[in-house]
Amino acid sequence: MTVDLRRSARVRVPQPAPTAAPAAAGSPPQWLTGLDGIRGLAALFVVVNHVFLRAFPGYPVDRAPFWAAWFIYGRFAVVVFIVLSGFSLALSPARRGWRLDSLSRFAYRRVRRIVPAYWAALVFSLAVAWLIVPPPGQGAPGAKSVVVNGLLAQNLIGAPSPNRAFWSIAVEAQLYILFPLLLLMIRHRGAKVMVAVVTLVVAAVGIVGPHVSHLDFIVIQSPPDLAALFAVGILSAGIVGAGVARRSWPWAWLALGAAAPVLATIWWQGSVWTLDHLFWVDLTFGPAVGCLLAGLATGQPAWLLRLLDTRPLRTLGWSSYSLYLTHGPIVVVVYEQVVAGRVSPGVPAFLVSLALAVPLTIAFARVFASVFETPFRSGHSTWLLRQSVRNRGESA
Repeated sequence: MTVDLRRSARVRVPQPAPTAAPAAAGSPPQWLTGLDGIRGLAALFVVVNHVFLRAFPGYPVDRAPFWAAWFIYGRFAVVVFIVLSGFSLALSPARRGWRLDSLSRFAYRRVRRIVPAYWAALVFSLAVAWLIVPPPGQGAPGAKSVVVNGLLAQNLIGAPSPNRAFWSIAVEAQLYILFPLLLLMIRHRGAKVMVAVVTLVVAAVGIVGPHVSHLDFIVIQSPPDLAALFAVGILSAGIVGAGVARRSWPWAWLALGAAAPVLATIWWQGSVWTLDHLFWVDLTFGPAVGCLLAGLATGQPAWLLRLLDTRPLRTLGWSSYSLYLTHGPIVVVVYEQVVAGRVSPGVPAFLVSLALAVPLTIAFARVFASVFETPFRSGHSTWLLRQSVRNRGESA
C-alpha cells in the first residue's frame, strides 16, 4: 500500500517541488550549478523510495536488508527540497539587502515556473488513475479531486488524490506566499531572529497540535515543520553576502557534525520510532542541509561540487521537477501491472521494479520537461546556467 509521509506514524509521502536556483561556487557566487545535482539526486531518491514502499510492505516497519533499509526514509528528500527551495529563492534578495526586485514579478515567476508543469502532471495522473490503476489506498479521484488539486489546496481539503506526491507542491506554493513576509522580518529584525521566531512558532504547534483536533489536522496534512526548514534555507543563503571570514567557515564539516547525531539516532532507534517522530527529526536534520548548501555556495568541498556538476547529475537535476511530478503513477503502473504477482515481494521485486521504473521515469521526465518546463523557464535563468557551464569549461 502506498504510504503518505505527511502522517507521523500513519501515512507519509515525501517530496517538494524543485525550483530553478541561481549561484555557482565563488566569492560571491552567481550560479551554483551544484544545486541542480542535489535536486536530481533528491528526486531520484524519491523514486527509489516509492519503489521500496511497494516492494517491502509493512511500513513503518523496515523489512529490507541493511543495504536498502535507508530508502524507507523518503521524507529526507522533503527536508532537502524545502531547505533548498528557501535557499534558492533567497540568493538574489540576499544580495540586495533582502529585498525582492518586485513582488508582482516574483509571483509571476513562481506561477510560471511551477503551475504549467504541475497542471500537466495532474492531467497525466488523472488519466492513469481513471484508465489504468488508481494510487493504492485511494478511491478513484472525482470532480472534487480535480478542483482541490487544481487549486493547490490538497493539503488543506481532503479528496482522493491521483498522485500522492502532490501534497508537497501545495505546501511549497503556500511557502511562496510566506516568503516576502520572511524577507520583511529579516530586514527589520535580522535573519537569525526570523529563523528563531518561525522555529518557535512551529515547535509550539508541534507540541500543542496532537492535543487539539484542528491543529492536529494541520500538523498531519500540512506539516508546519516545513516552514522552519524553508526559513533555514533562507538563512543559509545569507552566506553569499557575508564577509570573507564567515564564508571561510568549514561549512562542510559543520554539515557533517550536524547530521551525524541525527543519523546515529535514526540508526539506533529504528524506522518505527523515526517515522513516528518525523516532525522533530525534520527540524534537527534541516540545519545540516543548510550548512551543506552554505558550503557549496562558498566552493567547499570542491570534490562534491565537481561531482554534483557532472553532466549526468546536472541533466538529471534539470528535469528533477518533472521527475518528481510524474514518477508516482509510473511506479504504480510498473509494480501493479508488471511486477506484482510475477515477482516475489522483497528484494526480487525491489530490484526488478528499479530496473524497469528508474530508466522509464527518467526518460519520461526528460520529455515531459522539454514540453512543460523548459518553455516556461526564465530566459535570464537559462542564460545564466549556460554561461556558468561555458565558464566552467573554459577554466577547466
